[in-house]
Amino acid sequence: MVALHTLIAIVLIVGLIIRLKVDPVIALVAGSLYLGLATGVGFAGTAEAVVVGFGEIMAEVGLLIGFGVLIGSLLHSNGAFTRLVEVLVHGVGARRLPYAMTVLLSTLMPSIYVDVQVVLAAPVARSAAPHIGRHGLPWLASALGVGIFSGYVFVVPGLAAISIAGLLGVELGTWLLCGIVLGPVTAVVTTLLLRLLLRSRFWRPETDEEADEAMLEAEAQEATTLAEHGAEGARRLPLVVLFLPILGPLVLIAVTAFAGLVGYEPAWLTFLGDANIALFLGLLGAYVAARITEGEERTTKAMTVGFHTTGEILLITGVGGSLGAVISATGLDQVLTSLFSADAGAPILLSVLLAWFIAALLHLAIGSVSVAAIAAAGIIAPILGSIDVSPLAIGLAIASGAMFALQVNSNFFWMFKQLLGLSTTGTLKTLTLSTTVGSLVSLPLVLIIALVA
Repeated sequence: MVALHTLIAIVLIVGLIIRLKVDPVIALVAGSLYLGLATGVGFAGTAEAVVVGFGEIMAEVGLLIGFGVLIGSLLHSNGAFTRLVEVLVHGVGARRLPYAMTVLLSTLMPSIYVDVQVVLAAPVARSAAPHIGRHGLPWLASALGVGIFSGYVFVVPGLAAISIAGLLGVELGTWLLCGIVLGPVTAVVTTLLLRLLLRSRFWRPETDEEADEAMLEAEAQEATTLAEHGAEGARRLPLVVLFLPILGPLVLIAVTAFAGLVGYEPAWLTFLGDANIALFLGLLGAYVAARITEGEERTTKAMTVGFHTTGEILLITGVGGSLGAVISATGLDQVLTSLFSADAGAPILLSVLLAWFIAALLHLAIGSVSVAAIAAAGIIAPILGSIDVSPLAIGLAIASGAMFALQVNSNFFWMFKQLLGLSTTGTLKTLTLSTTVGSLVSLPLVLIIALVA
């Protein structure tokens, strides 16, 4: 019954938002309350889960979102994103831009938290979209989604990749050799397939795009800045200097992550490499650059716009965390674990498909890619010795399944929606669809690896 009520809660949330046009915050809280009460968590337990879930997700990503959005707002104010897009379009061409972004995200960025990646990459995607055409935004949004999560689950040092490899006893070097190919191939093929889909009438801007006023105001201010100041103002500083507030934190976080892998963890590096500290240093840099290029008045206006956007994103992300906490309180993961047992004589392909299915089902139920990956690996690890399949293949199958269909019970879904200026339907058509297609695209590749490993 727990699984059934979870399904009902998710359908209720989606129906309220899409069919009845209920605000996502109200729909998410309503779905969370229904799920907790219907599954026996109780009145007090449900209320506690909603509050604790909100608080835990805020402790995890609240400052990351706030600092990241403010950095983006300041870079918008001095025209940095528009200038970057001009360089990218000139360098790789507008039509190749989604492929370039998805390869970058799936190969070089997995050491960075997925929340940080989307906060910093979303403004670039929105600025680049007009250069591609009518379907620029959904194509780039899809490339963003599948690029981030292909790297997260397949490429070391992505958290899900490292967790699965560790739980199953797979050598990181061996995983890295497969993952560094599987991740970007999955991302590029998925981006291509979604481009073909967008040639139809699948995307409807009038219902699928939903940028708030603060976001549109920031983008308008960026265009005004470039028009008014031309070679002065924003162009007084080199582009690489304007983007140090983004590049600096990324380097700090990545260096700290790689240093940790080799056991080098001095206190000063751990401090500077903490995502919250790194992004705060980036915010300081962005603020100083904005004061130099734009002056006090424009900088203050950009900060005000950023605060406006941040509040809405934090609230909707927080209640997404509330839903996840209620789902955890129901004990659904234990219910699902009891449903599966391994057959020692199962064929290789069946074992791989079962591992993929367990991870996919856990992700659909729990709403967290990393938790689904870790839980699936934990379920399968004890019986790994009784099946004649490479642990590497089983691990990659879990990674592929854990990426399947990221949707409304994930707080990342709501962050993605707000930062890209999409409606709930538009987010389902981009993030949910791209992670679904990416999971299905990677599965045959995993099966091939299973047969030869």
